[in-house]
Amino acid sequence: MFLHNREELQNLRKEAEKRLHAAKLRVLVCAGTGCIASGSKEIYDKMVELSEGNGQVSVEFEGEVPHPEIRKSGCHGFCEMGPLMRIEPLGILYIKVKVEDCEEIYEKTICQGQPIERLLYHKDGQVYQSEESIPFYAGQMRLVLKNCGHIDAENIEEYIAVGGYSALEKVLFDIDKDTALDMMEESGLRGRGGGGFPAGRKWKQVARQKETQRYVVCNGDEGDPGAFMDRSIMEGDPHKMLEGMLIGSYLTGAQNAYIYVRAEYPLAVERLQKAITQAEEHGLIGDNVLGTDFCIHFHINRGAGAFVCGEGSALTASIEGKRGMPRVKPPRTVEQGLFAKPTVLNNVETYANVPMIITNGVEWYRSIGTEGSPGTKAFALTGNVNNTGLIEVPMGTTLRTIIYDIGGGLKGGGKFKGVQIGGPSGGCLVEENLDVPLDFDQVKKYNAIIGSGGLVVMDESTCMVDVAKFFMGFTQRESCGKCGPCRIGTKRMLELLEKITDGKGEMEDLDKLEETAKFIQARSLCGLGKSAPLPVLSTLKNFRDEYIEHIVEGKCRAHVCEAMKVYEIDPEKCKGCTKCARNCPVGAIVGEKKQPHKIDPSKCIKCGSCMDNCPFGAIGVK
Repeated sequence: MFLHNREELQNLRKEAEKRLHAAKLRVLVCAGTGCIASGSKEIYDKMVELSEGNGQVSVEFEGEVPHPEIRKSGCHGFCEMGPLMRIEPLGILYIKVKVEDCEEIYEKTICQGQPIERLLYHKDGQVYQSEESIPFYAGQMRLVLKNCGHIDAENIEEYIAVGGYSALEKVLFDIDKDTALDMMEESGLRGRGGGGFPAGRKWKQVARQKETQRYVVCNGDEGDPGAFMDRSIMEGDPHKMLEGMLIGSYLTGAQNAYIYVRAEYPLAVERLQKAITQAEEHGLIGDNVLGTDFCIHFHINRGAGAFVCGEGSALTASIEGKRGMPRVKPPRTVEQGLFAKPTVLNNVETYANVPMIITNGVEWYRSIGTEGSPGTKAFALTGNVNNTGLIEVPMGTTLRTIIYDIGGGLKGGGKFKGVQIGGPSGGCLVEENLDVPLDFDQVKKYNAIIGSGGLVVMDESTCMVDVAKFFMGFTQRESCGKCGPCRIGTKRMLELLEKITDGKGEMEDLDKLEETAKFIQARSLCGLGKSAPLPVLSTLKNFRDEYIEHIVEGKCRAHVCEAMKVYEIDPEKCKGCTKCARNCPVGAIVGEKKQPHKIDPSKCIKCGSCMDNCPFGAIGVK
């Protein structure tokens, strides 16, 4: 349905809202990447089959058999419990659903309105029927993620029915551009991609450029290991991001908008393309949007997975068909960005905040979060925590709240050791930082950054030297190589860390690590290099004793570093079955049959084969 003017959009919204509320029953099956990997597509297909009357249903009905609407939603966020299914208006959330559960769901819940207790969330003897009552959700403020899991991710009219594109309508017809730009600046919205630069200030800088050809670019690259915030928005609520980009394009005078997404996100690309096509068919993207003189065209570019392309100038170079490498600044992107023209560049989550600011106002937005970092932040909560998944909390929320209230504490009741925040370019926060409010300014005080929003929780089973080595290995591989400090410096730091974890480290290596880190920070060309040493610096500061243990005692307390593992056999548990000796590839285990065996440390290559094959659990690492 092509919309020629404002009135037609308003009429469509009323009709779409009626249709949405007219549905007696709606089944929303999570169709985010995580749940699809766990079988949600098959669950969706089975529910469609049952709703169309083609499946086996044993219960008898009085009257008409229910035919609910079956919809694919975006990520619900509670990834640890997927596949997830939400049933409205009953307010039921089922967890860990399997295909074989579908018939029972249809018979008992769809047809009889009865919840199936075994599929509900249980904790400490309590059963939670609704999503909103589950502690994981109750501790959040889901604004950017509000629609994810609640509407059909592939249906533009469902987005319009819940208020979608009303912010675009407002800036096109009710407020002038200068007022809207002032609203963006006064809101205090800061870029959610990691840098935290004020978005409104950036938009104003582009709007006042003399060059009339301008671009709006969305960074959907999201290269941090363990981060999936932007992916979930693109998959679950793509129109919210598009609306933010449309508003940015209108206010800054851009005629073309580009979305840069890594090719490893095929579902996000597919849903974005569908969303763009639908918006074009409805007259919300293209020439003379809603009968105005606003003309805008969208383009999707798929990246090859280079982490450095998260940096603005490297990203725009990649869109232009060049090798993704950062350039010297100035000029800044706002002056000469894509195709050397003024460019607004923000990430997915930043654009998804824009419609809410325009609709609800500056005061509303600034009432959330902290003075210097208003609004909410989406985090990918992973690692040794019970409730892994995608969360959204007000800026300034503490780690303690996130890990223990929302995350449900550490797995197996483990002791908290640290959390890697901000991905490979971030740092490590420890127990004494649990009550530090997480916002852009506070986190910097502890040698860390919020980054795009990855949170990897670690317990005592984690070796912090190994963690530093992992992240340094990642950034070293991802360095584009353009500048020497990053190309050579990260390699030297990685070599020093490998030397320490191999049991060959010297105390002077710690000084070398710190000196090299500061050199890289001071002289690297782009943000990747400048922040690459943060995991090493923060672990050196907070866990220096572990580095010293590796060097002086040749010991890894977490038993992670292979070179420092010492395998031993407990004579009390060993039955002398000889299975360990028979599986040892180097003949390092000796002993008589039916007598306790021993491991010769001079021959042991620490492959772990003996421990894997011992049927009595007699072999361990000291």
